[in-house]
Amino acid sequence: MKLHLINGPNLNLLGKREPSIYGSQDFETYFQTLKTKYPQTSLTYFQSNSEGKLIDYLHEIGFSSDGIVFNGGAYTHTSIALGDAIRAIHTPVIEVHLSNVYAREDFRKVNYIAPACLGSICGLGIHAYELAVLHHLSLK
Repeated sequence: MKLHLINGPNLNLLGKREPSIYGSQDFETYFQTLKTKYPQTSLTYFQSNSEGKLIDYLHEIGFSSDGIVFNGGAYTHTSIALGDAIRAIHTPVIEVHLSNVYAREDFRKVNYIAPACLGSICGLGIHAYELAVLHHLSLK
């Protein structure tokens, strides 16, 4: 099974950026833990702070992968284009957010990505990624 984990803007700073909200674990270390825990699964990680690069990557993998785990970061609340890119591909996408976006600022309650996704997980910290991976694995 081929799964892609994609992180959007500022998520390259996990472990450094506002640890009281996003935790103290950096994503690269966490990703290696997931790869070790699920050796039978081909896991790939991509991160970009650029909306266009995220869209291009979704287009690139969205017809050949088994699943996508996507944290759009702040683009979740602003990018109609990312929602459209998810609708345009065939691969099922599960949206994740480390924090509970619905318990935060009002602008974070706007979500242009969730309606295009298979499901959403938020507020469970970095472990949301593993929950999304497990769900994708259960679909096969």
